[in-house]
Amino acid sequence: MSGEREPLLRHAGTSERSRGHGSLGSSIERTDEDIEYTEISFPERFNMKQYVKKCCTLEAVKNKLPITKWLPKYSLTDLQSDVISGLTVALTVLPQGLAYAIIANLPQQYGLYSAFMGVFVYTLLGTSKDITLGPTAIMSLMTAAFASSPVQDDPTYAVILCLFCGAVQLLMGILHLGILVNFISYPVINAFTSAAAITIAFGQVKGILGLKGIPREFLHMVYETCKKIPETRVWDLTMGLVCLIILFLLKQMRKKKWKRNPHNVPLSIGQKIIRKIVWLVGIGANAIVVITSAGVVAILHSYGYDSEITITGDVKPGLPPFRFPAFSVQNGNSTIEAGEILGDIGTGLFIVPILGLVESIAIGKAFARQNNYRIDPNQELLAIGVANVASSLVSAYPVTGSFSRTAVNSQSGVRTPMSGVFTGGVILLSLAFLTPLFKYIPKAALSAVIISAVIQMVDYEILPKFWKIQKMSLIPWVITFLTSFGLGIEYGILIGIGIQLLMLLYPVARPKIAVDYLDYVVVTFNQAIRFPSVEYLQGKILQHMYTDDEKPRSVILDCSHLASGLDYTTIMGLIEVIADFKKKGVHFAMAAVLPEIKKELDHANVKDVIYGDNVADSIKKIKAKEKAGEMEDEIESITVTNGKVVQATALNGTPIPNVPEVNYGYADGPNDDDDDSDGDSVRL
Repeated sequence: MSGEREPLLRHAGTSERSRGHGSLGSSIERTDEDIEYTEISFPERFNMKQYVKKCCTLEAVKNKLPITKWLPKYSLTDLQSDVISGLTVALTVLPQGLAYAIIANLPQQYGLYSAFMGVFVYTLLGTSKDITLGPTAIMSLMTAAFASSPVQDDPTYAVILCLFCGAVQLLMGILHLGILVNFISYPVINAFTSAAAITIAFGQVKGILGLKGIPREFLHMVYETCKKIPETRVWDLTMGLVCLIILFLLKQMRKKKWKRNPHNVPLSIGQKIIRKIVWLVGIGANAIVVITSAGVVAILHSYGYDSEITITGDVKPGLPPFRFPAFSVQNGNSTIEAGEILGDIGTGLFIVPILGLVESIAIGKAFARQNNYRIDPNQELLAIGVANVASSLVSAYPVTGSFSRTAVNSQSGVRTPMSGVFTGGVILLSLAFLTPLFKYIPKAALSAVIISAVIQMVDYEILPKFWKIQKMSLIPWVITFLTSFGLGIEYGILIGIGIQLLMLLYPVARPKIAVDYLDYVVVTFNQAIRFPSVEYLQGKILQHMYTDDEKPRSVILDCSHLASGLDYTTIMGLIEVIADFKKKGVHFAMAAVLPEIKKELDHANVKDVIYGDNVADSIKKIKAKEKAGEMEDEIESITVTNGKVVQATALNGTPIPNVPEVNYGYADGPNDDDDDSDGDSVRL
């Protein structure tokens, strides 16, 4: 916000770049015509003692506890801004928490259980002033997909998923594996988010219509919803539509852009108050709709209309117990043990943590860029990991950063993560004292809140951009989008990632090559050779070694693009190619080979390779090799005198000059008995 001083957290996420341990070892520098290889240095072997010592320094502790950097500078102005932001976010998360619990297939109170511990932990460990952790639509849908207990209203599966989600994220943070998130491309994330939003929104149509018995699978859900439209409850439909319309209108107030006063006349106190009220009404739209609709239901109940509008019912009052998650579920007379629970969750133990990281880090980077500060991705991994582990101790399901609440937090003028303390405090007070009032909240109103929140996640405008910029991006987008509906949202994201990785690896397996027919065939690859491309490399070399007359020619492999070593599979493939060349009587050369690659080939005992400093040098060496070979092949007979070659004759009868002297170990020749004066002719 313009006019405000710099946020305290501007440099909270900036950490000193790692410098390695010990001295720097070997270096390589080589110049080949216009190509220059700059110095590359390698650290000495890892020293655990030095690493532990470095981790125990005061600076390292401050980096792991960002609160120690901004709290000493905390001021009364910061407190005022954070209180306003925290209370504003609380008005948003209260109705959303109740609504998202329904998506997660859990009782409403578990949405609030998931909304307070994360913000407390993030205050200590987070590096973004804007992010607010808690239940989200995506995490709620993933919880329902992977962690639905066979026992009605039982949270055990969801809480265990939350614990393992945090453990995986925490481990990734410790090992600095945040880079794995980068392997999920934007088209896949966008398609998954859009498909999830449509799935969630259509899943709430039953709440608007007052229908019951609708399955979770998307295609079945669509079929059953359409089939049961005649069973629509008019009161629920009316409540749902009115709530949707009011939500839309109130949220437009938040986007209101006021015109500047003419001649830059300062605003009066009344104008400032009116503008602030309009903005607050837009920010608190969800809370206003839910509270108002609950009041309407309470009035109807007082007049005896108890069953006209479907309500959420009683919400368990009080704070959740602080305890370690149970790893067993009592299902009738049988007990579901930990192994079976983890087996039922399956791939969700890995998919859900990754999705949580993608969502949280993407939001954090977006708002950090917008508000001109930096976050530390690895520290964010630690923060969200600890937040999920701690949340599992209070019966929560997986949490991550919420885009809508983070936007509200940022627009409210938040200064530090301290705002999360006030958000969490309001949620705890609500659980302790307000839960008896939650039973009057109509399900249609919560469905309207969910639809209003997720419908903006459908990004249909991205498709024309893909078409104009890169049409290939449409392939993973379309496949992810369609399979999310056909096979399930949890499989859609996996298939989308798989397709994107195949597209990423295809150029590695099928690199582009350039073939030049000079004196010999020169094959140049546009990238380093890796094991997926070995068979392709072999085929291309053998294909281009033949000319129109079907006569094999020597081949030069231009290695100027090989900036790193070869893997074992690639070396074995080269050995096969060289053996094939030897059988055909032609030569195989490698030009511009780095010393470490030549060393690897020598260690693998790769023979019969001609190494040249460049292509021209390789051509020169092949010609010298061929000249020596032609001399050996064209000799028809030799004349030996006193054990020495004095004359050689070619196949066409012409003498061969400059024949090297070779001592054959006997006099004049094999047919000479005792006369050493004459030369003997030997046919070869």
